Amino acid sequence: MFRGSKLLSLIVVALAVSTSTLLFQTVSGNQIIAPSIMGFDALYVLLLTCAVYFLGGATFSVLPEMTVFAVTMAVMIVASLALFSTLLGAAQNDVMRLILTGVIFATLFRSITSFFQRIIDPNEYAVIAANSYARFNRIETDLLWIAMAVLVATVVVVWRMRHRLDVISLGYAQAVNLGEDPRRATFWILCLIAIFVSVSTALVGPVVFLGLIVVSVARLVTPTPHHSVLLISSALVGAITLVGGQLLMERVFALTTPLSVVIDFVGGCVFLIFLLKGIRR
Repeated sequence: MFRGSKLLSLIVVALAVSTSTLLFQTVSGNQIIAPSIMGFDALYVLLLTCAVYFLGGATFSVLPEMTVFAVTMAVMIVASLALFSTLLGAAQNDVMRLILTGVIFATLFRSITSFFQRIIDPNEYAVIAANSYARFNRIETDLLWIAMAVLVATVVVVWRMRHRLDVISLGYAQAVNLGEDPRRATFWILCLIAIFVSVSTALVGPVVFLGLIVVSVARLVTPTPHHSVLLISSALVGAITLVGGQLLMERVFALTTPLSVVIDFVGGCVFLIFLLKGIRR
């Protein structure tokens, strides 16, 4: 039963991360960024640090997992909507400015987090350190069912919008000419992205480059602009990456290296390659 729940949790995380990244690339108009790259992981650590600082490590540790999950998800949805709306509204057609704005937000969040961590009790800091990284080895399976319910409902909405996503990906002017309202559609897509990212982050923690890896591979495997194909291929690549990677880490490498470290290393290399290729063009 534990293996089945863990397998299902990995699939849920893969679906949430891959779909949110694909949607974010669609509304932003470029294929080298992801929600996590724009500072979402730093936002999660900041919320965690503030919770431990104001509530105390002992109080935070005894809080019901369902309560922590629900509050974290609600706060991150509101914060991510504000963050993403600012980024996309200020620099929708400028990739470098978009990335720079995200780096500035991430730096701000990390600076505030560092301030609280310097004045916090060392014993309470251990609680923050234990929850600041993606935890594929200890997924809270008790939260799986509510995460699945939220995810399934959101995926159904995204699937019904798949043809509208094809139109939006053509650009603002083309979408208007085809009868689509890009501003209104972007707002609803941002709401869906916030839900996806909040579910995955609250369930396992921040995963910075996973979405960039799986969507990039999916675009290579299925080179098509149609979201009806990309949504499925991205989810399949994400599930294979997480389940296969976790299997290798547990059965071959005996958990000597966390899967999140490998994902961040490979994803960072992929991001730099895409960025350098874009600059040379």
